[in-house]
Amino acid sequence: MSQVVVPDIGDFEDVEVIEVLVKPGDSVSKEQSLITLESDKATMEIPSPAAGVVKELKIKTGDKVSKGSPILELEAKDDAPKPQPAKAPAPEKPPAQPEKPPAGGEAQTIPVPDIGDFKEVEVIELLVKPGDAVTKEQSLVTLESDKATMEIPSPAAGVVKELKLKVGDRVSKGSPILLLEPGGEAAEKPVEKPAPQAAPKAAAKPAPAPAPAPARAEPHAQSGAKPHASPSVRKFARELGVALERVQGSGPKGRILHSDVQAFVKGALETGAPPATAKGGGLPFDLPAWPDVDFAKFGPIEKKPLSRIQKLSGPYLHRNWISIPHITQFDEADITDLEAFRKAQGAETEKRGFKLTMLAFMIKACVTALRQFPQFNASLEPGGASVIFKKYYHIGVAVDTPGGLVVPVVRDADRKGVFDLAQELAGISKLARDGKLKAADLQGGTFSISSLGGIGGTAFTPIINAPEVAILGVSRAVIRPVWNGHEFMPRLMLPLSLSYDHRVIDGATAARFTTYLVSVLSDIRKSLL
Repeated sequence: MSQVVVPDIGDFEDVEVIEVLVKPGDSVSKEQSLITLESDKATMEIPSPAAGVVKELKIKTGDKVSKGSPILELEAKDDAPKPQPAKAPAPEKPPAQPEKPPAGGEAQTIPVPDIGDFKEVEVIELLVKPGDAVTKEQSLVTLESDKATMEIPSPAAGVVKELKLKVGDRVSKGSPILLLEPGGEAAEKPVEKPAPQAAPKAAAKPAPAPAPAPARAEPHAQSGAKPHASPSVRKFARELGVALERVQGSGPKGRILHSDVQAFVKGALETGAPPATAKGGGLPFDLPAWPDVDFAKFGPIEKKPLSRIQKLSGPYLHRNWISIPHITQFDEADITDLEAFRKAQGAETEKRGFKLTMLAFMIKACVTALRQFPQFNASLEPGGASVIFKKYYHIGVAVDTPGGLVVPVVRDADRKGVFDLAQELAGISKLARDGKLKAADLQGGTFSISSLGGIGGTAFTPIINAPEVAILGVSRAVIRPVWNGHEFMPRLMLPLSLSYDHRVIDGATAARFTTYLVSVLSDIRKSLL
């Protein structure tokens, strides 16, 4: 058993504990963050000096600590070395006194000051641009390592002439930040930052010191407000694609915690519909702007307008893709016997004036599977609190037309035989290609099928046709050697791709659905059961 203490954190004293990242009973690895400290100039995560199990916490959120303050009791693992106080992974050295700017109008290069042992730290934000007037101590850039977030202040007032770095660059002590031209007006400009708390000793020096984002209690939705979060929380949010500006912090001074990011994502998934104020097509975070490129400067181009169907369906496809968590289950069915039966019935259907296609059998097989797995014949309530199970079976069928893709609906497919379905498919396909479908022909579907078997391909991911929760993609069947337990036999295998809404259907259920569907297609007599 050993006691883990706050290591050397430079001249910082009485630094507030803003987040405790472990609890008694937790197993921690070496260098895993234990607590987060924050002064008015830096945010620091204190790592564990060894692997082990947390036996007792010695501090709580809101406590003030300094070098040597006890953090917790750690029971080290047998193979772990005896824990020793670790050097703080945070800006700890007070930077050297900067040179005073030239008395005249000559521009000076502002470098990255002494930031302790940190090297190759990433630039995550530029806070000024050429032409901006800055005041002394005004933040210029924000740097972030895996353990600390720092804002680099200006050592003097002036006007930014040129930036020497960009977001994503990695910098160390001495790396140039920008060219600053001294200016009298900038010195009189008030600093647009919240009043800092009582600063540690290093802050009293007019030196470029690492400084994190200022703590702001106001909601992040306000213009100019910066999210208040530790480096680990920022990394966590980036991995989930969440803009911290949209997350309301529950920690001290409005700080965003891991739990706040998790709650935000959970809420966005449960509601199903993001807030109306969200950007990026209704996402709970912002998307980068669409690139505006002049393609003509690279070579000859030709511009053609989208078809009417493409213009109408495009926004709906985009909405469905970004608002429904799509998962695709792939499988293949042995349709050797089914194809032989279809061809045998071809002469009979030709006498009646229509063609018996594999799609008619697919519809019949899907209805049989939907009866067995009713969650696929359902819709999620707009609020996301309930699932609506439908007692009717209207199957949408994607039809390729000269103007684009349309999905007419075959109603009451469960009450029709294969010949009836084939005849109806021939009729609605012709209406679709001729552009004569009515609005009612495209409504009320409970499950959709998109078949590209007549064109080609081995597999694809179809987009769910909301408010449905699943769609089946069918690719081209191919003859492959299949082992039957004794020998390889040539069998006609049909690739299937089932896209489903993961909010309603889990992976195990989807696998059972496709497995059952495959068994029905392998023996179509099961559709009669």
